[in-house]
Amino acid sequence: MKVIIPLAGKGTRLRPHTYVTPKPLLRVAGKTVMSYILDDLQDLGVSEIVFITGYLGDKIEAYVKQEYPEFKAHFVEQPVQDGTAGAVSLARPFVAEDCLIIFVDTVFDADLKMIKTLPGDISGVLWATEVEDYQRFGVLVTDENGIMTRIVEKPTDPISKLANIGLYYIRDWQLLFKGIENTMHGPTGKSGEYYLTDAFQYMVDHGARLKVVNVEGWYDCGEMSTLLQTNQVLLQHGRAREPDGGSGLQVHDPVRVAPGVTLENCEIGPNVTIGTASVLRGCKVRDSIIGEHVSIEQADLHDSMIGDHAVVRGTNGSVNIVDHSVIVGNQESVRG
Repeated sequence: MKVIIPLAGKGTRLRPHTYVTPKPLLRVAGKTVMSYILDDLQDLGVSEIVFITGYLGDKIEAYVKQEYPEFKAHFVEQPVQDGTAGAVSLARPFVAEDCLIIFVDTVFDADLKMIKTLPGDISGVLWATEVEDYQRFGVLVTDENGIMTRIVEKPTDPISKLANIGLYYIRDWQLLFKGIENTMHGPTGKSGEYYLTDAFQYMVDHGARLKVVNVEGWYDCGEMSTLLQTNQVLLQHGRAREPDGGSGLQVHDPVRVAPGVTLENCEIGPNVTIGTASVLRGCKVRDSIIGEHVSIEQADLHDSMIGDHAVVRGTNGSVNIVDHSVIVGNQESVRG
């Protein structure tokens, strides 16, 4: 089985961090977003992955080669951002068998091993999650057996609350690429792009049975607020790690503190991740993701994302700064 991972987008909703770091390499609960997916693929026994790259693609390639050398990895650039169908079409030369297609905007909890026991008449699986704000998503309409009949982008009427999450298994790969070809020879969608979902509709219209399966957990990593929420959920469900030590330290669980972090006269948590080799002195921090090699002194921070090698001193409130940034205020102490 081949895996296709499109990740050519610029991640504009996560700026300024994505000016220097590709969205899939941002960390949540001490691990890059992409690593959650790649680790699952290791467990599934996958050996070959096609990465569709674009913006900051050299960083993606370097990371995969260094951290996951066991994968046979192909890197294909998407020079024109012509949509999800255009991205997957670039993987065609590498695919001659069933495939997984995974978009890395989210962390999910899905039983991928179930594809090994699918009935022979199933052409593929589309994973979904039930949402209340269905107007924001493409939603899947199914029959009484959970087989897709339609996929509708951002419906105004509540025809379904099953949101498409960007995780697919396709057994009938030949029909998929016929659907992509048909889609890309037609008009673009409202955004001026070609949608992979139109290719799935083509498959259904030509007799494919695509099973819709609910994920057990689905956590959005597409913007700062949802990334912080995902950090909280993951810390609450197994990713927490207590500090190795510290002086004058108060901890409100859950937190994840990497080895080699220095904590002096600090109050941290809940829902805080701190990267390796960071130093915090005279601080309060909650609901935040702190990068590696960060220095924070005399600060009271909440709902913050702080990049690697940043310096924050004498500052209160919510801070959102990229790697190697410096913020120095005039706050002498936040600990009374």
